[in-house]
Amino acid sequence: MTDVESLSGLEAFVAAVRTGSFTQAAERLGLTKSAVGKSVTRLETRLGVKLLHRSTRQLKLTFEGEQYFRTCAQALDDIAEAEAQIKPASGAIRGRVHVDMPVAFGRRVLLPILLEIARPHPALTLTMSFNDATINPLTEQVDVVVRFGPVGDSPQLVARRLSRQQRLLCASPAYLAVHGVPATIDDLARHRCIVGCLNGPPTQWELNDGERMVQVSPPATHRFNDGEAMMEAAVAGFGICQMPSSLVRQHVEMGRLVPVLASHCRSAVDLHVLWHQKATLSLRVRYIVDHLLARSAAGELD
Repeated sequence: MTDVESLSGLEAFVAAVRTGSFTQAAERLGLTKSAVGKSVTRLETRLGVKLLHRSTRQLKLTFEGEQYFRTCAQALDDIAEAEAQIKPASGAIRGRVHVDMPVAFGRRVLLPILLEIARPHPALTLTMSFNDATINPLTEQVDVVVRFGPVGDSPQLVARRLSRQQRLLCASPAYLAVHGVPATIDDLARHRCIVGCLNGPPTQWELNDGERMVQVSPPATHRFNDGEAMMEAAVAGFGICQMPSSLVRQHVEMGRLVPVLASHCRSAVDLHVLWHQKATLSLRVRYIVDHLLARSAAGELD
């Protein structure tokens, strides 16, 4: 097999996995479905292993195929990146960027912004995951991570602050009508509270007691690993929750949530974007990060 045929087989294999079918892979590569299938078959023959389980409904990677796909996909992305770096005048950003972000903030704020950022570059493809757990970009298959809260100190990671937001305690008017409005921090012990859980949003709340910052462990009446679900539960009258201001602002403006203990909610939480130091040389990662920083400077993430 020639080098050209070998590369064609890799492209067909990666495209088939990413799109989920030979038909869609053929459309992406400008080939026929038969040509894509034959390229993958020749690749399997050359390697002496089966890479894909084929059925009339789906393609599924074998164990060997899973390992081979990760390596090949990264290699093809690196080739595309190298080409982009030696042809900067074209202005094209190519390759795939995986962005992992908090569930509620990601869906409500970041998703529309990222889609706008990607729109001018059809060759830029996005993987977006929504996750409230703390993840490590050094061990996960993620290019860019956006998270609320402090970031670790690792020489292999680069972090930039995108926003600083006030934490607000909120509850629905219906809840407050039944259970009353808390007047002090101690009153929270007698209320129904909505908190996070392990590998999710925080289980404790940060509040101000005079000039002192305190960590409060409210009654964990309801636990969620998803910030979006926590807000929906609060709007539905299930208790008090603490959220960054950007997530509850619309609910407050529309009267669905009411801030409580405002004098004790002067603390702020930072929103950071993180990426692997070596990815700083990647045009596609730099493009995403630079635009997020620009949108942040314009106040679009507050």
